[in-house]
Amino acid sequence: MAKLDGLETVLSFLKKLPPKIAAQIAKKVMALNIDPLPADSKALKGYPGYYRVDSGEYRVIYRFTTSDDLVEVILVGKRNDDEVYKQLDRLLS
Repeated sequence: MAKLDGLETVLSFLKKLPPKIAAQIAKKVMALNIDPLPADSKALKGYPGYYRVDSGEYRVIYRFTTSDDLVEVILVGKRNDDEVYKQLDRLLS
């Protein structure tokens, strides 16, 4: 079972959402603890070790380090909006 990090990022984002949607995203994030690379995850091009999973109309971007068995949630944002990738660029540059 992988360790989860970055939950404060997720919680601050979830507080702004309706309870049903927040619960769906929280369930998806917690599932990464059991399976860090689920079938619906995709590696991010240009960002080695970074992945994304979708939960409804939202996207969870995370980094998985196999050597440490660690899942670090980086961002959560709207799927149909490239803003989440712009935020990722700002964070990593």
